[in-house]
Amino acid sequence: MEVNGYRIIHSADGPATILAIGTANPTNVVDQNAYPDFYFRVTNSEHLQELKAKFRRICEKAAIRKRHLYLTEEILREHPSLLAPMAPSFDARQQIVVEAVPKLAKEAAEKAIKEWGRPKSDITHLVFCSASGIDMPGSDLQLLKLLGLPLCVNRVMLYNVGCHAGGTALRVAKDLAENNRGARVLAVCSEVTVLSYRGPHPAHIESLFVQALFGDGAAALVVGSDPVDGVERPIFEIASASQVMLPESEEAVGGHLREIGLTFHLKSQLPSIIASNIEQSLTTACSPLGLSDWNQLFWTVHPGGRAILDQVEARLGLEKDRLAATRHVLSEYGNMQSATVLFILDEMRKRSAADGHATTGEGLDWGVLLGFGPGLSIETVVLHSCKLN
Repeated sequence: MEVNGYRIIHSADGPATILAIGTANPTNVVDQNAYPDFYFRVTNSEHLQELKAKFRRICEKAAIRKRHLYLTEEILREHPSLLAPMAPSFDARQQIVVEAVPKLAKEAAEKAIKEWGRPKSDITHLVFCSASGIDMPGSDLQLLKLLGLPLCVNRVMLYNVGCHAGGTALRVAKDLAENNRGARVLAVCSEVTVLSYRGPHPAHIESLFVQALFGDGAAALVVGSDPVDGVERPIFEIASASQVMLPESEEAVGGHLREIGLTFHLKSQLPSIIASNIEQSLTTACSPLGLSDWNQLFWTVHPGGRAILDQVEARLGLEKDRLAATRHVLSEYGNMQSATVLFILDEMRKRSAADGHATTGEGLDWGVLLGFGPGLSIETVVLHSCKLN
């Protein structure tokens, strides 16, 4: 409606819901067991046998079976600056990711839009998250053009938020959907780890963890309130979404753009810092809904690493099967940064259907999505599952 020539936008009646999920990965698959041999060979580092042995142990303990990487041996040979651990190489990396990130996002978005079932021209907002390829205009506009979406779509581009950005995207999409009646938000996370790929160096042990854990992938959601009966089928309702930064934790994890690309620092205390603070975040988010039995919830936890999952599981007293979907995604894809939790949501709803559960949350009504990232920041999203069939 209009008042005195101004358009007044009404809020939606109901909560934001996830109406579709699509995922995509590069076709190049790396076997985790064979990766140490490949990595040290392709980076011309076979002489660093002690470092290679350490890297192999990291890979073995990561609980990862395989990952998808955009970088192939052919691409690496074409860009030798990516192989050297400290060579100025930002321009070469940027050239790759500026094209790769929106293309991978397009593949995931097309799957989500197809599942959604409505014309793509009905998308009103786009939220795009990536830690790769900062450019202006950014990947959000490139994706808009690749999909053939109207140029009047309202865009939000979130660069370099970190691994918790999957939760951030849901939080922003929820606000947009609930405060703009009829809005349909395409929320996309696309991660290609080209900026952080580099050869081994004895002085940069932290980089070995990055090379062993990170994978490439994109996930897309369609989010909207008040689903259209007979047309849209909700998967999860987004009951609440919040973010907290843990005090005195800035040095626990971080990333920095340099001439050599994107570098990370990871403190060994990271898992214990998360575990010691997680229950307070959960209680704050869940107590208004009367939720306090953690084993009566379904769980989507960002798998920053196996140790994080183990410590969160132990601190909350979770039964082993509660993190089954999370551990499966870690095993099959590694840590895909912001996209990972959205892959887990997709895996959970598929498992729920395959196992004959009544709802998308493994037969449970309520669940939690947790994102962890630089800050140290925790995104907590409380979800309500929807009926299957």
